[in-house]
Amino acid sequence: MEPGNVTQISEFLLQGLWKEPKQQPFIFGLFISMYLITVFGNLLIILAVSPDSHLHTPMYFFLSNLSFVDIGFTSTTIPKTLMNIQTENKIITYKGCITQMYFFMLFAGLDDFLLTVMAYDRFVAICYPLHYTVIMKPWLCGLLVLVSWMISALNSLLQSLMVLWLSFCTELEIPHFFCEIKQVVQLACSDTFLNDMVMYFAAGMLGGVSLTGILYSYSKIVSSIRGISSSQGKYKAFSTCASHLSVVSLFYCTVLGVYLSSAGTHSSHSGAVASVMYTVVTPMLNPFIYSLRNKDIKRALRRITWPIFLGLKKCS
Repeated sequence: MEPGNVTQISEFLLQGLWKEPKQQPFIFGLFISMYLITVFGNLLIILAVSPDSHLHTPMYFFLSNLSFVDIGFTSTTIPKTLMNIQTENKIITYKGCITQMYFFMLFAGLDDFLLTVMAYDRFVAICYPLHYTVIMKPWLCGLLVLVSWMISALNSLLQSLMVLWLSFCTELEIPHFFCEIKQVVQLACSDTFLNDMVMYFAAGMLGGVSLTGILYSYSKIVSSIRGISSSQGKYKAFSTCASHLSVVSLFYCTVLGVYLSSAGTHSSHSGAVASVMYTVVTPMLNPFIYSLRNKDIKRALRRITWPIFLGLKKCS
C-alpha cells in the first residue's frame, strides 16, 4: 500500500438515505425523534443507577456503561445527518469524516465487548451464585470495562490511520448517511488490499470472539437452568438474563441482517437504509427493554421522575 497525497482531499459528499427533497422533512423529524428518545432514555438509566446504592452491582455498572456507549454511538452519526438535512448541505470535511469513522468504530466495538462482559456476568450469577460476589469484584468489573475501551480504541485508531494513507480519486460521494469505513475505502484510488484484510480480520476476530463468548455463556446458563428442579426457580433464573438476551438478539440480528441484505442485493443504498436499524433503532430500544422488565430500574426511575412530575404539577 503506497502512501498517497491526501492533502488535496478536503471533503466528501454524503448521499444520505433518500435524495428526494419531499422526503427530507419526514427523515429529519424521524431521526431527531429517535435521537432524543435514545439520549434521554439512556441518560435516565445512568441517572437511575448512579445515586441508588442498591443498584451499585456489577450488572447495573455494566448497564450504565452500555447506556453511555449507546449515547455516544448515536451521537457520532445522527447530529451530522440532521445538520446536513437542515442546511441542505451533504458535505463532510475529510478530517470530520476520519473523526466520525474513528468514533463510530470505537463505540460499535464497545457495544460488542460490553454485551459480552454482561453475558459473562449473567453466567457467573446463574452458574456460580454462591461465588458471585467473590468473582465479580469491583476491580474486575472496572478492569473488564477498561480492557474493552483499550481494545476498541486501538482497533479504531489502527483502521482510521490506515485510511489516512490512502489516496482518493475525484469521485468522493459516499453512498451512506455517515462515513462508514468500508464505503470510504472503496472510494480510494490506491491499493486497499491491506485495509480490506485488516477490516475483515478485525470484524472476524473482535465480532467473532464476542459472539462466541456470548453463545458459550448462554449455553452454560441454559444447562444450569435445566438443572433447577422447581419451575419458579427456572423462571427466576431466566428472568435475570432475559433483558440482556433480548438486547443481544436485537443487536446481532440487525447487524447480520444489514450486511447479509446489502451483500445479497449489492446495493449500497439498501445497506445504508438497513443500517439505521443497528445505528439508531437498537440504541433507542435498549432502555425500554431493560426498564420494562426490571423492577429495580422502574423503582429508581420513579424516584427520579416523581419529583419532576410534582414540580410540573405545581407550576400548572
